[in-house]
Amino acid sequence: MASTSDFRNGLCIEYNGDLWTIVEFQHVKPGKGPAFVRTKLKNVKSGKVVSNTFTSGVKINIQRIENRPYQYLYNEGDTYHFMNTNDYEQTFIDKSIIPAPGLLKEGELVTIAYHAESDSVISCEMPTYVILEVTYTEPGERGNTATNTLKEATVETGATVRVPLFINEGDKIKVDTRTGDYSERVKA
Repeated sequence: MASTSDFRNGLCIEYNGDLWTIVEFQHVKPGKGPAFVRTKLKNVKSGKVVSNTFTSGVKINIQRIENRPYQYLYNEGDTYHFMNTNDYEQTFIDKSIIPAPGLLKEGELVTIAYHAESDSVISCEMPTYVILEVTYTEPGERGNTATNTLKEATVETGATVRVPLFINEGDKIKVDTRTGDYSERVKA
């Protein structure tokens, strides 16, 4: 068991039966009353951020999280198959754990976080940007470039992304996996 003096950013703790990481913390020693620690905690599974205050010296249970590199292979329905790039061991993850499964293409590298005690998958972290080829989009009309008009485009993974009018079939685009938005056209 550790105490609040062991707090640091990124530390994973067990709190109220869930796993939380410490985003921010501040030790406070008021002139009157006992010292305390103000924290911002992020739920590892849901991503929800909450503020919490711990009295100084309270015992906490530190949890160990392991990040392992994996390569995406394929999916069967809602089950996604990944291969560990170090020992070539395969693992299967449910679609709900992956933040943007529609933007995941074969061979893409991801980082999968495991809870060390139970060896269970906690989260899957995709790269911030992925480069995908546009497989279908309506042709853009000439002269409509004065405004920021967007059109639908289907990329190689089957996902639909809103892109500017000048994007054509066969173009490679950079897509933000956090929002699913078009970022820029990639020169080949």
